[in-house]
Amino acid sequence: MSSRFEWSAIVLRFIAGITFVIHGIAKFQMGLDNVAGFFGTMGLPAFIAYFVAFVEVIGGITLILGLGTRIFAGVLAIVMIGAIVKAKLAAGFMGSNGGAGYELELALLAITASLAISGSNKLSLDNALFGKKNLA
Repeated sequence: MSSRFEWSAIVLRFIAGITFVIHGIAKFQMGLDNVAGFFGTMGLPAFIAYFVAFVEVIGGITLILGLGTRIFAGVLAIVMIGAIVKAKLAAGFMGSNGGAGYELELALLAITASLAISGSNKLSLDNALFGKKNLA
């Protein structure tokens, strides 16, 4: 991948990673039982809330570090699809009546899909540990 594309991937990795870490930590601060209860109102099993919170924090950290970028970006993309379909789609793109729409989740889906497809080696642990092979 050419240098300018690598630099743009770093920007995407860092911003998405920070966003996911903050959202994941917020779920822990709210109390995972409360988050599980909210997921239950959407007909989802409670364990999904725990999975999502951990994936957001761990996946966000791995994106920032550039460790398994393609794998974790793919998992986070699936989480964003679930969030859009199960929690946000009915509210519309921008939301209504003060509620949030799915615009943030859609942007994060686009970022994570891009990273899952292209990966990112520059300033990454994958590159430092495994060389320029772009393993994940």
